[in-house]
Amino acid sequence: MGHNNFSGSAAGTHRTSASALRERAAAQVLVIGGGINGVGTFRDLALQGVDVALVERGDYCQGASGASSHMIHGGIRYLENGEFRLVQESVVERNRLLKIAPHYVKPLQTTIPIFSTFSGMLSAPMRFLTHKQGKPKERGAFLIKLGLSIYDFFSRDGGSVPRHQFHGRENALAELPRLHPGIKYTATYFDASVHNPERLTLDVLQDGEKAGRGSALPGGSARPSNYVSLVSMDPTAGTVLLRDELSGEEFTFRADVIVNTTGAWVDQTNAAIGSATRFMGGTKGSHIVLDHPELLAACNGREIFFEHTDGRIVLIYPMGDRVLVGTTDVDADMSEDAVCTEAEIDYFFDLVGNVFPSISVNRDQIVYSFAGVRPLPRHDETQPGFVSRDYRIERSERPAIGAAAAPGGKAAVVLSLVGGKWTTFRALAEHLGNDVLRELGMERKTTTAKLAIGGGVGFPTTEDGVQDWIKEHMAPGLDAERVEGLLTRYGTRAEAVIAYLAAGEDRKLRSTNELSVRELEFMAANEQVGHLVDVLIRRTSLAFRGLVTGELLNEVTDVLAGELGWEPARCDAEIEHAQHVLQHFHGVTVHSLVS
Repeated sequence: MGHNNFSGSAAGTHRTSASALRERAAAQVLVIGGGINGVGTFRDLALQGVDVALVERGDYCQGASGASSHMIHGGIRYLENGEFRLVQESVVERNRLLKIAPHYVKPLQTTIPIFSTFSGMLSAPMRFLTHKQGKPKERGAFLIKLGLSIYDFFSRDGGSVPRHQFHGRENALAELPRLHPGIKYTATYFDASVHNPERLTLDVLQDGEKAGRGSALPGGSARPSNYVSLVSMDPTAGTVLLRDELSGEEFTFRADVIVNTTGAWVDQTNAAIGSATRFMGGTKGSHIVLDHPELLAACNGREIFFEHTDGRIVLIYPMGDRVLVGTTDVDADMSEDAVCTEAEIDYFFDLVGNVFPSISVNRDQIVYSFAGVRPLPRHDETQPGFVSRDYRIERSERPAIGAAAAPGGKAAVVLSLVGGKWTTFRALAEHLGNDVLRELGMERKTTTAKLAIGGGVGFPTTEDGVQDWIKEHMAPGLDAERVEGLLTRYGTRAEAVIAYLAAGEDRKLRSTNELSVRELEFMAANEQVGHLVDVLIRRTSLAFRGLVTGELLNEVTDVLAGELGWEPARCDAEIEHAQHVLQHFHGVTVHSLVS
């Protein structure tokens, strides 16, 4: 993936997150892949007292996990594929995440515009009964009503969102007057959104690290590292070869169980350890982010969601003062970078026109675009939109790795995750964790079903509670707007950030009111920042909202350089790297003010 390519100088004097792995180059379990499923598994195992390490060749949540539609949802359309187990698990997990991660996961009112009454009534049951796709057809009101009724049924226990409602044309247009006048009905229900998937992933990761700190093992029993890649495996020596992508240093590492959670790259990872597989058949999904006040107002605070006649999910929904539009679902070429193409942008514009025909959209209103490859199973002739979103775990053994390197040792186990989606990451991680515990002969100590995540601990449950929290944490130099921004970014972990800010001299950046020098120093010290672009895309939402300027590039680089030991040549390389990533992968051109 081009995101990870970097030709800058070594990491300087700063101790990278790989240091703890090099100093004690062994663990019971090595998780490969730092997306949400790998990070969730890392956390689950750490909480069971397992000695676990995790490596990610780029930054955490850099791949498909960071290129999602930002939805936490049950997947109503999976019902006609007969995937009732997945839908039930997804709805239950959606309701759980609303409770255990309330700082990032919020209820999302969703409206489906419906243009027919009975369309799809024959094709959908035929797909369910025969598992044959046929030609995709638009879903009519009868079919959507049936699906939402089942959806509500799955939510009956522990449900935290209202049941669905149907409206006829007159009432629908009264609520959303800019909708296409040809609609017959709208169906409105609630799912959930995650506006900060990257930061939620980081919270899950830090919970795992915290769980491992009580261990007597050097470095703790839970050691994650970004910017560390798997190079190969030496079965004779019983080790894998890892590379620190920041310093270029390679080192060997021993583990008894390898967990492959590299998503669409599972087969390539297995090939690197000498166990070739053909599990995966990922599809690419692209999105655009618009600065479009008219479209934002037309959505009236809710997501507009439906399936296009080609079977693709279509969504238009507000995120703050921006509008997210997606998504495509096309077979991915793993030899090419996943980027949003001009053809996909045209497709999105057509979709907006179909839903809101009186609203025009143009390329000047795009502030950001992104694409990722879904970790779907190999699907051969199945149309991408109908490939199962469920997951499975494949087990294999590799001789002479880890314990097998010792006389009388057993072969190490490789567990490969095929599939998986954002909504079910907690349940999936627990499932995968159980498989690992079985291999290690260990018992589960605790479940994560009701365990609050990171900054969700003690997060205010009402808007009045949020305002009270903000007032309680205001201080000289921290007005209500700044405290609210910190609470939004970190949840209640903002308390630690605020304490850090107060412990030294601080000032806001000239280029944005949303960051200060001390906060950047906090990120550098506590959040495994490896590159400038990590701050722009994954530690903040500045890039997503189109707020990166040349001045910001230079100012953030200057602060990070002091904390991470970057020499002037490295600073120049970081700015050049950030410009390349933003332009090539996200359609954003930003020129630095000074070289």
